[in-house]
Amino acid sequence: MTAPTTTSPGRATDGPDVLPRTPEQLQALAAGGSEKLAGASAEDVLRWTFDTFGDGAIVAASMGDTVVAHLASVVHPGVELLFLDTGFHFAETIGTADAVETVYDVRLRRVSAELTVAEQEATYGPRLFERDPDLCCSLRKVTPLQQALATRQAWVTGLRRAESDTRSSAQEVSWDARRGLVKVNPIVGWSDDDVERYAAANGVLRNPLLDDGYPSIGCAPCTRRVAPGEDARAGRWAGLGKKECGIHL
Repeated sequence: MTAPTTTSPGRATDGPDVLPRTPEQLQALAAGGSEKLAGASAEDVLRWTFDTFGDGAIVAASMGDTVVAHLASVVHPGVELLFLDTGFHFAETIGTADAVETVYDVRLRRVSAELTVAEQEATYGPRLFERDPDLCCSLRKVTPLQQALATRQAWVTGLRRAESDTRSSAQEVSWDARRGLVKVNPIVGWSDDDVERYAAANGVLRNPLLDDGYPSIGCAPCTRRVAPGEDARAGRWAGLGKKECGIHL
């Protein structure tokens, strides 16, 4: 696919001002969107998302790259981005988030875990990311995301099929049964080259680590450089038998 150049979620009374919908209505919208938007351009997927959900949709931005953040800011100026500040990010990733907030037409919402890193270590012991990486990811990523999405009806991600075999069946639009939300993946069919072409054509802000041997960027203690010929996500949780943080699985 060539990259272009340019309670239930119905409870949203405590969050954005959006039309309340039941889980059944949201699931029906997900099914319709999946059928209508299979193979559609990223812009068309995002237009459908914001036309359908308005501020009931939020874009998750990991700041590993900023392609989806840029796309969303063009399609829906003033879009809200959700950045999970785990407390373990590379300085370059925090810097990228700061730059996105300054340069793009977005509202950046930074969400942190309930426990600080120091509090987590006091409770669970030091270097939990080595001893129980699944628990660490749950505490610092999965649970904060769940809480941040509690009043939303849809969330947008940068997930792509080309990233790993665990993501190979992802669709443009799907039903996130665990969270009771519509999940939108506008660049799901893009290759690595598609991402690079879009970024170059649009002057997209770039995490410096992408040019330093880190094609997939997570928390600093659990991410290493990738050797030539390795899978792009080989540097994530290397040697721990782990492929995903739990957000997408």
